[in-house]
This record gives sequence, C-alpha cells and structure tokens, in this order.
Amino acid sequence: MKVIIVAGAREFLLEIGLQDPVLDIKRRIQQLVGVPVAAQILAVSGWELVDGLDMEDYPIVNDGTRIELTIKPMMPAFSSYCGKIQIIVKFSARQINIEVDRTDTVRSLKEKIHIFDGTPIKRMSLFFSGVELDEDFRNLSEYGIHEFSEIVVFLKTMTRIRDDPPSRKLSIVVQTSSCLLNAACIPLEMKDSSTVNDMRQLLLSRKILPQDDYLFIHKQRIMRDSCSLRWHGVDNGDSLYVFKGTVSGSGY
Repeated sequence: MKVIIVAGAREFLLEIGLQDPVLDIKRRIQQLVGVPVAAQILAVSGWELVDGLDMEDYPIVNDGTRIELTIKPMMPAFSSYCGKIQIIVKFSARQINIEVDRTDTVRSLKEKIHIFDGTPIKRMSLFFSGVELDEDFRNLSEYGIHEFSEIVVFLKTMTRIRDDPPSRKLSIVVQTSSCLLNAACIPLEMKDSSTVNDMRQLLLSRKILPQDDYLFIHKQRIMRDSCSLRWHGVDNGDSLYVFKGTVSGSGY
C-alpha cells in the first residue's frame, strides 16, 4: 500500500507493507530526505508510531493514509555534544524549522531546504544577521549560526546559461531498495545532459524495472524528472537510489 509522508511543506508517497517495522520505514525516510532515524517522529491522527511495532499493529494505517513526519527537539546537553541544532528558515510569507549539524556546509543547508520546500538551490540566497552566506563550502558554525538562528531566504532571478558545457558520458549505478528487485545494482551509461525521465524511460524500455512510479535519489536529494543528471551534480561513478513512489506538491 502507498502512504503519504508529510514533511514540512513537502509531501511524498511511500510504498510500505503490513510486515514493515516502523524502524525500517524511518530508515527509508532517512535515505529520502536526510532526517536521522533518531530525530524522526511519525504519527497518524495524533498517534505516534512506535519503533518496536510493525505496520500491521496500526489498523488505522491504510492505502492513502497521511503520516506526519516531525523532528524531535534536541536537548541542550545532547545538542552541544553531537552538534545538532534547530534553525528557523524564513521565506517571504512562511517559515520552516530544520535540524542541521553545526558542521553542515551552506550547500548542505540549501539541499535540506530544497528537500523540505522544493525551492531550487540555484535560486537561493541565504542571509543570517544581514550577512549573505555566499560561500557554499563553509560550515554554518563559521558564520556564527547557533540554536534557533533565523536564516532568511531570498530568491534570485534566474538567467539562462549562455554556453552550456559539452555533454559527457557517465558510468553510474542505480541501486534499488530491498523490496524492489532484491536491492539490485544496475550499471548504466548515460550522458550528463540526459534527464532523470530519460533514465527512467531507459530502465522501463529495457524491462529492468516493472511499470510503476519511482523516486530517484542522489546524495539524499529527491531528483526532478525534468532536470538533467548534470543539474543534479551527478558525477562519474556515483550511485543513484530508486524507490517506488511519487512526490506531490509544488516544486517538482
């Protein structure tokens, strides 16, 4: 059956079975959106799903059930030890809370914002206390970001790149989930200018994947069908992960 995972402003479909333990579902969510298992709270209609139980222990969960994903607030002592902090990300008309590590880079923060909100990474300008976070490789701690810091997101106007670099061939591996083809590793050669949908159609046409809806994941980011492998930063030798499911909501 397919359930809807509600994570902040984003929603995505996840295929689960009655025998699936809650903990296994949290592990799959970690692969999809990067939220650590220990930080996840899954709940249906106010009832928290307990790690030690299977989905068959929750008869209220059926096909199409909405499961809320929230992030546990970190205790101050534990937070200072492991480096996990909660920050507030503000847009012009809304805000979201995100858990990050103090050693996370500006780039990884942009990726998390993209996962939760769908805002294209290339359009983000992040500001903290009036200072732009303009160096993607720097850690958040280098900018003085701490627990409950407020990060403001401005959207840049996109202009077309005048000269795209020439296409090049990539050797990649598509890794399926354990419930799909027994966690098979599928080697592929694709041009970096090929879109995710091109890759999907190739796998379907070769009958490597059965006809169904799929999510493709690269470095814990859900990939967009209409965007190229180059746009997603896929490099030679990278692994992509495929799960049954679809993403709903704006931004995809």
